[in-house]
Amino acid sequence: MDILFDEIPSLDLADFTSGTPAQKAAFVKKLGEAYENIGFVAIKNHGLSKELQDRLYHSIKSFFALPDEIKKKYEKPEIGYQRGYTGKGKEHAKGRNTGDLKEFYHVGQELDLIPDSDSVKGEYPENLWPTEIKEFQNDAIEAYQTLENAGKAMLRAIAINLDLPEDYFEDKVAYGNSILRQIHYFPIENPDEVPADAVRAAEHGDINLITLLMGASADGLQVLRKDGKWIPITALPDQLVVNVGDMLERLTNKKLKSTIHRVVNPPRELMNTSRYSIPFFMHPRSEMDLTCLASCVDEEHPKQFADATAGEFLDERLRELGLKK
Repeated sequence: MDILFDEIPSLDLADFTSGTPAQKAAFVKKLGEAYENIGFVAIKNHGLSKELQDRLYHSIKSFFALPDEIKKKYEKPEIGYQRGYTGKGKEHAKGRNTGDLKEFYHVGQELDLIPDSDSVKGEYPENLWPTEIKEFQNDAIEAYQTLENAGKAMLRAIAINLDLPEDYFEDKVAYGNSILRQIHYFPIENPDEVPADAVRAAEHGDINLITLLMGASADGLQVLRKDGKWIPITALPDQLVVNVGDMLERLTNKKLKSTIHRVVNPPRELMNTSRYSIPFFMHPRSEMDLTCLASCVDEEHPKQFADATAGEFLDERLRELGLKK
């Protein structure tokens, strides 16, 4: 039976990581219900301190305040913008040509932290660190590692919910191709000068396994409910929003829902204000097999996706988004 949530469910990750067996089981059950219906939850006790969030926001605001010609030094279209800066309007949602009203900065795995014996080390480009903002590197690496650990805990709960071994995802996300995206939805001084259909982030599903989002600096995030109604996504300051991505939906043959969401423009009188947001897109290693799990396929739920690896699927989607030629 479909459950039509008016807001996303709130869960305590500590119930899973350090709770009693009953608390752990209850967390897994509630998580499964949420992900099968709306694809989003808000969690607390995720390990990301307010102090670290504040530091990270301060450093990214300092970067985005730099002149465009300095920011463009860190723009690398030749690697599909997978590290460093992506300029204003460069990315658009799948199926659209109008660019989103945002600029962003990508941080991936630190190559120095990957063992030389691991072949994945040769797949990733090096991170780019803006020399103008000294604290940027340390803040981003600390946040990346904290969010990656929280994501691994969430994936353990998801595995149990799917009747898989609790460590099913562990080797698949070890040094995975995850991205910390630091976004600036820039001010629009004259709304009449942008395309009429331009929005901060057009409706889309995320590519990855799961996304972990720390509190944005302003309202605007909405999720499309099963009945076609858009509902606002709000989280308390101590919570992360964690949603299912397309890779996990594909793996589970749509049992878990990668729900369409968007970031709407503010009222016209507030278009000249900034909005900042920092999602962590948790990706597996490129060789992960996304073939639908046999346990999620039956006569009532026929297989809906062709077989693909995570690397193949990511490459396809980056082309659809205009980030890769």
